[in-house]
Amino acid sequence: MTDTLVKDAMSTPMLTLDAEATVNEASRGMLEAGIKSLVVVGEACRPEGIFTSTDVLEVAADGRPTDEATIGEYMTTPVQTVDPGASLSAVGRRMVEEEVGHLPVTDADGNGVGILTMTDLTEALSGAEVPAEST
Repeated sequence: MTDTLVKDAMSTPMLTLDAEATVNEASRGMLEAGIKSLVVVGEACRPEGIFTSTDVLEVAADGRPTDEATIGEYMTTPVQTVDPGASLSAVGRRMVEEEVGHLPVTDADGNGVGILTMTDLTEALSGAEVPAEST
């Protein structure tokens, strides 16, 4: 585990949308991809936030129409990111300590190249392959 790097466990490609996309668009995209989160990106694919299935529940609780509410209104910011060359064990500790379930993986220029989820981390720890719809 200590030699495993984020790039060996991250999911690619990651689903991305801009902050003006509607919650309806985001929900459909996550459902079709079988995932529970997407990365909200700005210029040059730089992560600006995370939007998750939990955020969809918040929209519903607010009584907002999903075709009017934008993901920018509900995304988690500021977004925390991780380097693809980081140690998976160190990043795993960070995710647990900071209660973060999804970390966009960024290159040296700050552009998103993948995402590391708790499911990815669990899969890497167990050595088992988890179906994509579990992430």
